[in-house]
Amino acid sequence: QVFPSQDPLDRADFNAVEYINALFPTEQSLANIDEVVNKIRLKIRRLDDNIRTVVRGQTNVGQDGRQALEEAQKAIQQLFGKIKDIKDKAEKSEQMVKEITRDIKQLDHAKRHLTTSITTLNHLHMLAGGVDSLEAMTRRRQYGEVANLLQGVVNVLEHFNKYMGIPQIRQLSERVKAAQNELGQQILADFEEAFPSQGTKRTGGPSNVLRDACLVANVLDPRIKQEIIKKFVKQHLSEYLVLFQENQDVAWLDKIDRRYAWIKRQLVDYEEKYGRMFPAEWCMTERIAVDFCHITRAELSKIMRTRAKEIEVKLLLFAIQRTTNFEGLLAKRFSGCTLADGTGKKPEVPPPSTNPFLEDETGAETDEIVMEKSDTDKPKKPKVPDNPFHGIVSKCFEPHLYVYIESQDKNLGELIDRFVADFKAQGPPKPNVDEGGAVLPSCADLFVYYKKCMVQCSQLSTGEPMIALTTIFQKYLREYAWKILSGNLPKTTSSSGGLTITSLLKEKEGSEVAKFTLEELCLICSILSTAEYCLATTQQLEEKLKEKVDTSLMERINLTGEMDTFSIVISNSIQLLVQDLDAACDPALTAMSKMQWQNVEHVGDQSPYVTSVILHIKQNVPIIRDNLASTRKYFTQFCIKFANSFIPKFINHLFKCKPISMVGAEQLLLDTHSLKMVLLDLPSIGSQVVRKAPASYTKIVVKGMTRAEMILKVVMAPHEPPVVFVDNYIKLLADCSTDTFQKILDMKGLKRSEQSSMLDLFRLRLPAPPPGGDGSGSLSLSAPTPEQESSRIRKLEKLIKKRL
Repeated sequence: QVFPSQDPLDRADFNAVEYINALFPTEQSLANIDEVVNKIRLKIRRLDDNIRTVVRGQTNVGQDGRQALEEAQKAIQQLFGKIKDIKDKAEKSEQMVKEITRDIKQLDHAKRHLTTSITTLNHLHMLAGGVDSLEAMTRRRQYGEVANLLQGVVNVLEHFNKYMGIPQIRQLSERVKAAQNELGQQILADFEEAFPSQGTKRTGGPSNVLRDACLVANVLDPRIKQEIIKKFVKQHLSEYLVLFQENQDVAWLDKIDRRYAWIKRQLVDYEEKYGRMFPAEWCMTERIAVDFCHITRAELSKIMRTRAKEIEVKLLLFAIQRTTNFEGLLAKRFSGCTLADGTGKKPEVPPPSTNPFLEDETGAETDEIVMEKSDTDKPKKPKVPDNPFHGIVSKCFEPHLYVYIESQDKNLGELIDRFVADFKAQGPPKPNVDEGGAVLPSCADLFVYYKKCMVQCSQLSTGEPMIALTTIFQKYLREYAWKILSGNLPKTTSSSGGLTITSLLKEKEGSEVAKFTLEELCLICSILSTAEYCLATTQQLEEKLKEKVDTSLMERINLTGEMDTFSIVISNSIQLLVQDLDAACDPALTAMSKMQWQNVEHVGDQSPYVTSVILHIKQNVPIIRDNLASTRKYFTQFCIKFANSFIPKFINHLFKCKPISMVGAEQLLLDTHSLKMVLLDLPSIGSQVVRKAPASYTKIVVKGMTRAEMILKVVMAPHEPPVVFVDNYIKLLADCSTDTFQKILDMKGLKRSEQSSMLDLFRLRLPAPPPGGDGSGSLSLSAPTPEQESSRIRKLEKLIKKRL
């Protein structure tokens, strides 16, 4: 790597044999062997000379190295000596600087101490003079000068906190404290003299002395300020306690306006007389209003407990309305900064909630519940009320809201009874195909009333009364579902189990089956649409109730049971529609099973029973579809349920068609295909607008009717040889049930002996069930290949295509 070389002799994998073969590739080249040997010998001699020269050159290397080391050691010693000299000189320089600056440091310390002493003496002079002046001004009640002086004295005294061990300083501090105590007592006495607490007659009034005294109170102990505020507010509201005693007529709820009118007059009077006496930061007007609210709440609570039996709903609502209006007025006038102050108790503001009273009151009572879908996609959080005075008085009404709840319970009961009576008097809604199934008007009326009650109750309380109201809502939602909706569903002529196949088979062929009239079908669709509207609106009602109620009570609001009730009404309505159409088709299927299919001689048009089934479908389905235009998903459910009911019934009647000739099987196959096409077109049958049927419905029809076609194709197949017949059956139907196979044999009209051998063969040819399977027959429908079908089946398919 250090000296790259292309010489083969320098390679790590040098091979002597290969090297020689490279020098002498042929026998003729051996003629130059002497020349090659001489070249190699010359090269060897050159290498020896080089090695010898290198070895000789290294003879004196050790001696030169020792000499260089000695010289380096000498240089290091010289460098160390120079560094030591520099260090000694630096120490001498430092010592010299210290000696020069020693006197300067002493002068600096002296200056600092002198400055501190002068400042302290000045402060002491100011403190001593200030204390003397303070005591003199206090005796002369010069509060205007005292306010500024006292603050300065207190500030100066703070500089002497670390000198309190000196007796003179401690004595001055005690004099300041004594002056402050004397000022506090003197100011309280002045206010007591100006505003005596005994009696309602005020001998004094506002003055400049008292205004300055308030400025002094700001500097004194906060308790002095609190005492002044407390006594003044108490004296200012003493007249209120006398005028609105419990035994006075004006104290009752019907005259609650007079309370609020009185405090409004008092606040105006205060602003005119005493507005400039107290500092603005004391917020005296708000404090008077807040204390008035606390007293009013206590007085109202006491009088309502005493006269609880006299409380009526209208009276209670009137009092609450006036009180909440007053609280709103306070919120507009004051900021609420004193609510958490020590002079009054903080009102029990309810937890975060959506207070509709803060919105447009008239609109909140008349608007219907309009809850957009986009709002329900996102979880909503209750917002904190903007009114800090909310509940400061109106909280006292909450224990008596049971009167309101009981009234709403009674009103809703009467409303439901009126709905029932109106329905009986007016009868079912008139058929209106153009507009679709109409929602019952009573449904909208009920939820509008719910909206009004919810908004009104949320103004009164967002606590337990809202839970009680929710319970009332749940009660009458269930009653509406059963009395108005389920109670008015048309009844079938059969037993409670509905129309049964057995009862229909007992009827004579060609007899008419009791069907719902056009009005009854429209009524069922209208009830279904109403239940669907109630289901959606109940879900939105639950969300709105959770917005209105306290956060801690949200989990107790659950209308899932009521939504399930409306879902049951919807399911029952759809089932009635399915039963009606299904029962109308039963006589046709019964006629099919009673036909002599072994006597059919030729394949013609579709059979009369198919025409009858199609006729009933064309009569009922367009009416149902048009009346359920607003709820397409439930019309799809109706189609799916009908297909799930009709197709198995059709297959069961197929099995009753026995025996069947080949031509009869072809006719049945043609009929089956006709029914299949009608069922596929069922959702849009008789409609001018052709819509593609839902994939879920199409899958059910194709799967079920293809099975019926496969059954007929198996019947048409020859049973000889038996092995081929059994294998074709397994491939076409994939049904491992011996009962189904037995029914196929009965349809073919085989004798019992032939059937027995066929059944034994069928059991032997059955594929082994998968691990963990129950061995029951599956209904997977695999389409047969052309090789599996006979020529007659292919001919029949061509005939069907030609006719279509």
